Amino acid sequence: MTLAYKRILVAVDGSDVAEWAFRKSVGIAQRNNAILNLIFVIDTRSFTAVKFNELDIEEQAYEFARDLLDKYKKEAEAAGIGQVNAIVTPGSPKKVISRDFAKQVEADLIVCGATGMNAFERYLMGSVSQHIVRNSSCDVLVVRMDESDQAEEQKKSDFE
Repeated sequence: MTLAYKRILVAVDGSDVAEWAFRKSVGIAQRNNAILNLIFVIDTRSFTAVKFNELDIEEQAYEFARDLLDKYKKEAEAAGIGQVNAIVTPGSPKKVISRDFAKQVEADLIVCGATGMNAFERYLMGSVSQHIVRNSSCDVLVVRMDESDQAEEQKKSDFE
């Protein structure tokens, strides 16, 4: 039985807590000499053929996801991670992360941010992180930002 993680899957969505999860996953990958798989799942169920000022909202979501993962991939590689894979895919984040891609990349650890939804939204939709924890066949690290982390991140963004 090995205690080192070798294939990490980190779920990101552009939120502050997901970025924090990414940063923690880079540290884990460094310590374990692991492959880092970044995934951004675009929940296409939330899109209908909506156009806003002739711009396709779904295509904007894909562009945002690709740009974010490209940035994260470069940061991870600069931190010394030997293999970084970036995956943008449509679907239900709950199912795609814990079931489909965890198996595809043979993940032994999934890292994700804790939900930022309020209680009513969690009641209606359920938390993606809760679903991942319940349905994954590997270890799951759910990352939270405490108030001091949030304040520090806010200070950094104020200067950018």
